[in-house]
Amino acid sequence: MTKAIQDLYPENLAHCYGCGKNNPNGYQLKTYLIGEETTAEFTPDSKYTALPGSVYGGLIASLLDCHGTGSAAAFLCKQEGISLEVSPIPVRCVTASLKVDFKAATPMGVPLLLKGKLRNIEGRKVWVDMTLSANDVVCATGELLAIRLKEE
Repeated sequence: MTKAIQDLYPENLAHCYGCGKNNPNGYQLKTYLIGEETTAEFTPDSKYTALPGSVYGGLIASLLDCHGTGSAAAFLCKQEGISLEVSPIPVRCVTASLKVDFKAATPMGVPLLLKGKLRNIEGRKVWVDMTLSANDVVCATGELLAIRLKEE
């Protein structure tokens, strides 16, 4: 996939603070499906400080949240044979549950790499396991249950 899943969302569903292409004030997180895994990258600046030099946990949780729902949409598209090159895609997911485990302090000012793997799809439910790393150190892990929005 060469396009970010978030760039394929319908215009009326692309306003999320974390990943919405139509939200100029947000993070603009972009999730890519590469083989069986999703990836995204975000470099935090000092406004996301918890303790000097470390990222605050709310940012980490929100990055995992947006990456997880984007991953869920990508995995659903892959399962259903929906092209990830043509927009808009008919798939959008929202978070039902998010569990975050903080493993190490997350450093400020370096690229944070998010990865997602599909655990399971059951109807409209999609479970995604994720990691957030900095400098090859896993700083947080996440488990997300996403729900596919019903098409109108």
